[in-house]
Parts: sequence; C-alpha cells; structure tokens
Amino acid sequence: MQTTDLEQQQDIYTVSRLNNEVRFLLEDTFPMVWVEGEISNFAAPGSGHWYFSLKDSSAQVRCAMFRGNQRNLGFTPKDGMHVLIRARVSLYPNRGDYQLIADVMEERGEGRLRRAYELLKKKLEAAGLFAPEHKKPLPHFPQQIGVVTSSTGAAIRDILTVLQRRFPCVPVIIYPTLVQGETAAPAIVKAIQTANRRNECDVLIVARGGGSLEDLWPFNEEIVANAIYQSHIPVISGVGHEVDFTIADYVADRRAPTPSAAAEIATPDRTELLHKIARQQQQIVRSMRTKLAGTKQHIEWMQKHLSQQHPKRQLTEKMQRLDFCELTLVQLLNRHLNKMQNRLKDLDSRLHRQTPSHHIKHMLNKINFMLQHINTAISGKLTRQQTALANAAAKLDALSPLATLQRGYAIATTSGNHVLRQAREAAPGDEIHIRLMEGTIECRVEKVEA
Repeated sequence: MQTTDLEQQQDIYTVSRLNNEVRFLLEDTFPMVWVEGEISNFAAPGSGHWYFSLKDSSAQVRCAMFRGNQRNLGFTPKDGMHVLIRARVSLYPNRGDYQLIADVMEERGEGRLRRAYELLKKKLEAAGLFAPEHKKPLPHFPQQIGVVTSSTGAAIRDILTVLQRRFPCVPVIIYPTLVQGETAAPAIVKAIQTANRRNECDVLIVARGGGSLEDLWPFNEEIVANAIYQSHIPVISGVGHEVDFTIADYVADRRAPTPSAAAEIATPDRTELLHKIARQQQQIVRSMRTKLAGTKQHIEWMQKHLSQQHPKRQLTEKMQRLDFCELTLVQLLNRHLNKMQNRLKDLDSRLHRQTPSHHIKHMLNKINFMLQHINTAISGKLTRQQTALANAAAKLDALSPLATLQRGYAIATTSGNHVLRQAREAAPGDEIHIRLMEGTIECRVEKVEA
C-alpha cells in the first residue's frame, strides 16, 4: 500500500483558488473577442441581467450580459436569434463554468436584414415613395421593353420566353447588371439610369429569380428605391418568388410576383389580341351589313319620295285640291246665304213687332190683363175683408153686454157711470141707473144687503 507524503507533494490548489486563477488566466490571455452564434436557453431574471448560451452546429458556450450594457440595443434577444457579440472570456468560479461576458450585441443574418428592411420601409413610406398618386400607368402596347437583370440568370430566360409567346413583335433591350452581392445595388441603379438616359424603352422590367432575404437584399437598398422612384419610364418589379416582397416592389409602378409574371404584365397576350381582332372584324362586318341595309332602305325611300314629288303627280294633287276648294267654297256660300236669309226673316219679324199698331195692341192686351188682375185682387181682398168683418162682428156680438141684456140681465151704474158689481159698492140714498135690453130705469137705493 502506498501513502502520500504531503510534505513532499508540491503546492495543492483548492477548487476556489483553481477557478480564480483559471479565470484570471483566461481574462488576461484573451482580449475582447467577437463571437457569432445562435441564442438558446435565454433567461432574464428580475435582476435585469441576461443569461443565455451561444451555439453553432457543433458547440456552445455560456454567456452573460449585464443590465448596464443593454441600453443601446434596439431589440430584445430571444431563442433562435442569430447574433454577433463582443465579449471578454471569463469563468464563473462558483460553478467552474467557462463563459463569455458580453458588452455589445448585434443581430446577424436575416434578423438584422429584416429589421433594416422594416426601418427603410417605414422611412420611404413616410417620404411618399409608395404613394399611389406617384404610380405611372403602363403602356397597353409597348413599342420596346427594357429588362434590368443578370444576362446569365434564369430570370432573363423566363422573361424572354414569355415575351416571345405573348408578344413576339416587341423588341427587347437588356441592361445587364449584378443582382446579388455588395456591389449589386450600385450596378442596378446604374442600369436603371442608363435606360432612362437612353430613353429607348416605354416600359422597364427590373427582375431577378428567387433566393434568400440576403440574396435579394440589393433590391432592398435605398439607392435602388430612389432610382426606381426617379425613373420617368414606368417600372415593373419582378423580384424573387410570389411570397417575396422587396422595397423595390413597393416603389415600382407595378409589382409582379415573379419575373415571368412581370413579362406578362408588360405585354398584351397575342392569342387574346387575335381573338379580340377576330371579334372586332365580325363586329365591323355586321356594322357594314347593317349600314348597307340602312343605306338601301334609305335609297328606296328616296325613290318613293321622288316619285311622290313628280310634277305630274303634284299637278294631279293640285287639281284635286282645286276641286275640293271649289266644293268647299260653294258650301260656304250656301251656308252664308241661308244664314243671311234667316237673319233677314228675324229682322222682318222684329220690325213687325216694333210697329205702333202692334205695340198699341200689345199694350192694350197688357192693360186688360192688369185690369183683370186688379179686379181679381180687389174682389178677393173685399171677400177676405167681409169674412173678417163678419167674424169680428160675431165675436163682438158674443162678447157684447147687450147680448147679456137680451137674456134678462141688467147693468147697474152709479151717477158717475161706475158699474156696480157688488152690493156694498152702493149706499142707501144713492141714485143708480139700471140699463135693460130696452130702456133705462133711474132708481134710489133704500137698503143694501151685502
């Protein structure tokens, strides 16, 4: 059995000492490094510090970014994001984990490009480069088409195939340019400006085939957007596939989902044009036939009208009209003579009625009628008066005191002609008059019995 002689053994490290010395060694040996990778296991506790792992296809390293270094970031990290960090190499002594302490972080790959894309899109939209009122109309029948694209790519082959099929009579001018890489954007701008300077096309197709966002990035550059906006030639963009939208698509006068679709938008369809020409030819033939039929009918009408206007026909019509006028004149004369004869008879009758003898006879008849009316009225009036008088006499006779006297009664009056109705109205010695039916008796009152 072997034993360890501690006195003979060299210096022994504790775990803490070892970790601290390794940390100092790492921090002193490695300067600030730039490391690129994908974020995973991202955590943001209440302290505000960020902890995450940075990995690639075969390795990973723990990372930390303290709160004070996060102020200038324009995004929030998350799992799966591709980033570039500037960090110092260190070691966390408590766990013995090797780690990176980041003080700068940038987006990389499509994340960074997508963010730049959105910022530029908002900027150009606010500047009015996407406004519909700035869109130029496309020609219905272009005389010459310009294509800004790579002369060796698949896009130009697709465009030429579609143009040959749809509208083979139109000439095509290719303005070759790079469509990918850092120098592609200036090359695209130069090609667009060249097409505008030469002014030999009436529509311009700016196109390239599909690819990643990074591949299509030259068409998201601001200089390309300004070149399309300033082009006096209408521009059709056909960049990428149908799902790809670039800044050039928003600025262009018309956006096509693919280069082939751009060629279709730029040209009319030959087959459709031939059908349209055939339909128009049929319409022209129908219109000509209708016009000829109308002209023939008009000529026939003119011939009939000319026949009606012949002098012999007009003379016959005038003679008939003359006969009609003669008959009408005779009828009018006869009617007028009858009217005058009737008026003469009426005047003769009126004159006869106005002679003095006739007038006197009429007045005598009127006087006799009035005398008869007056006599009748007087006779009736006398009869009515006699009847009324008889009735009044009968009533008077019925009410007369004399009638009462005839029945044996008498009327006693005082010397003052006061009629006595009660015995107490007289006193003994008074002289009273008693009237009978015939005669009057003068009496003196001897006794009164009331």
